[in-house]
Amino acid sequence: MLGIHDLPLFVVTGLLLNLLPGPDSLLIMTRSATQGWRAGSAAALGIGAGTFVHILAAAFGLSAVLAASSAAFTAVKLVGAAYILYMALGLLKSKKRDGNAAPLALPRLPYRKIFAQGFLTNVLNPKVALFFLALVPQFINADAPNKALAFIVLGCIFNVNGMLWCNALSLFTARVSSRIKLHPAVSLWLGRATGGLFVWLGVRLALSEQS
Repeated sequence: MLGIHDLPLFVVTGLLLNLLPGPDSLLIMTRSATQGWRAGSAAALGIGAGTFVHILAAAFGLSAVLAASSAAFTAVKLVGAAYILYMALGLLKSKKRDGNAAPLALPRLPYRKIFAQGFLTNVLNPKVALFFLALVPQFINADAPNKALAFIVLGCIFNVNGMLWCNALSLFTARVSSRIKLHPAVSLWLGRATGGLFVWLGVRLALSEQS
């Protein structure tokens, strides 16, 4: 159908790739732990929306510009890295609260802003665009009648699987966080450690090269 082949292998590959940790997973876990599973799901939905942008861009050839132009790749890469570092700054500025307050002193955000965080974290990462450009065509026949449509179908399958995993991660993180009451000082340093991971991810993205 549509010139797609080895669909079960594509599904398994996508599931395994979604399990790999990255900025998206860290954002979901941080928001779920500090504001509940709904906040984590809002971040996950934003990430899914950003992924869909990459799917459409790659399907219609826009992502090829990132693969061919070092200037375009560098521009998007630096904007994405700057945004991740901006979020890291908020985590690193966490402050200790009294015993009756939330254990991690991150400000509560409206769900629409958390959605926007997830969207921007994903859509400003050019590695995601290049990933789709590299992986998906391997599962489309060279003589497929409509390659763009086949690309979109595979991309949507990948995105749905990713959303299932992201929302499961949100629920799991929120449940564990509610069951385990950490000392405020421990929670404070966990938040700062997460901020440190975001710094590392942002720097790694800024220094990454085209492949």
